[in-house]
Amino acid sequence: MKVTAEKTDTNKVKLEIHVDPETFERGMEKSYLKNRKNISIPGFRKGKVPRKIIERYYGEAIFYEDAVNEIFPAAYDEAVREANIEPVDRPEVDIVQIGSGQELILTALVTVKPEVELGQYKGIEVSRTEYNVTDDDVDHQLHHVLERNARWISVERAVKEGDRVTLDYSGTIDGEAFPGGTAEKYTLEIGSGHFIPGFEEQLTGMMPGEEKDINVTFPEKYHAEELQGKAAVFHVKIHEVKEKELPALDDEFAKDVSEFDTLDEYKADIRKRLVDATEARSKNEMENELIKKVVDNAKVDIPDVMVDNEIDDMIRDMDYRMRYNGLTLDQYLKMTNTSLDDLRAQFKEDAYNRVKTQLVLDSIAKAENIQATDEDLEKEYARLAEQYKQSVEEVKKNFANSSEYISNSIKVNKTIDFLADNAVVTVKPAQDLLSEEKEN
Repeated sequence: MKVTAEKTDTNKVKLEIHVDPETFERGMEKSYLKNRKNISIPGFRKGKVPRKIIERYYGEAIFYEDAVNEIFPAAYDEAVREANIEPVDRPEVDIVQIGSGQELILTALVTVKPEVELGQYKGIEVSRTEYNVTDDDVDHQLHHVLERNARWISVERAVKEGDRVTLDYSGTIDGEAFPGGTAEKYTLEIGSGHFIPGFEEQLTGMMPGEEKDINVTFPEKYHAEELQGKAAVFHVKIHEVKEKELPALDDEFAKDVSEFDTLDEYKADIRKRLVDATEARSKNEMENELIKKVVDNAKVDIPDVMVDNEIDDMIRDMDYRMRYNGLTLDQYLKMTNTSLDDLRAQFKEDAYNRVKTQLVLDSIAKAENIQATDEDLEKEYARLAEQYKQSVEEVKKNFANSSEYISNSIKVNKTIDFLADNAVVTVKPAQDLLSEEKEN
């Protein structure tokens, strides 16, 4: 096989691929064997017509398409290797010459991975925030655990914020019931915001056994289009009111919710986990600032197809996460009154930045000869084994089809570490977690 490559545009390469007659003949024979069962000629049993007879009757072009499909993948892969290019999209293929006894000549117009003009990436000035973990932070986390382990106690009093009520409701619009507007023995936590604005607030002050009408208006962007902006009346009846009772904060509580025997040990573990989390956050924030500056310093002409492919990945990931939570992408688009084109437009800038970041980090890794070594891979397999509570051998087997992805992840992380090691880092004054949370 013979290959020539010609750069036709910034990120376009035209390959001319010459396939020898012998290889083309093998492709034609395979095409004949594949198609003969579908060809009928008078005087011959179906599937038993000799190739020469078929070609005489229909012309040999009847086998060209499948012959090219048989030959092209391997020929294209070899041409890409010889030309030393990295395609980022499917090629546009044209046939220049085809026929028995001669070379098959094809052209493939290929969009290739763009070249990156790196700017400064060593000695970048960045800041790093240190976070204080205080006793209040630990108590704040403990309060969340207490909330999750609270009991709900039935009470005979009026409904107030934070209560959990069991109620019946039936809604009407202009005196007519509507789908989804009726329920019996429904449990609702007051203040959760799960219902239409104004609904939960009007339940406060009601007593168990009491009934009344509640007037509300559906939001203009409600997920059910037929209800958007409509005024509705709900007749409600309160069956039961429950209030939250928090458990006692003592050693017994610590034993119930953790592997520790005392509250002090449990608090120490919470503090350690908070410290670890804040250190990871501080490192991540610094690295994000560093990467942004390095990427901004670089120049690259990114093909549209790379951005479009990244958007496709982002939408697939979004769809997967939504399905995991019981919602489809189509339902989300209807709820938000958004089209798929609108969603793609929203993702475009982020997708562009992701692609540019990956290209720049790849170029730095290449410039600095940063690789994922066998030792790096073994360490990562060991980490995954610990994470998934499996043996290293099981992890290697389970991730056999993801080894390239793992290697690339290792290389990216090593490149980021290289940038951080060569950055000029200024430590910001320490910041308290709870004060930051209150500000937000």
